[in-house]
Amino acid sequence: MAGKRGFAESRVGKTVLVLLTAFLIFAGPTYVVYVLQSVAGVSYAISMLSGLILFVIGLVLLWYLIRNRIVPEEQ
Repeated sequence: MAGKRGFAESRVGKTVLVLLTAFLIFAGPTYVVYVLQSVAGVSYAISMLSGLILFVIGLVLLWYLIRNRIVPEEQ
């Protein structure tokens, strides 16, 4: 199909991926850990491990966005 773009190539897709990346990198190791530990009653070790996993996923997604020039490098 001519003219059909993937999700990551559309404007909405780029915006969603950038916001998701920012959420995973910044909110994952902070707010998610707090909510898991304080609100959900999950143990400290599991909440910290989940925060680390979300942070790593965010970094991998950021690497993907930069590598595929979805987020352009500094000009």
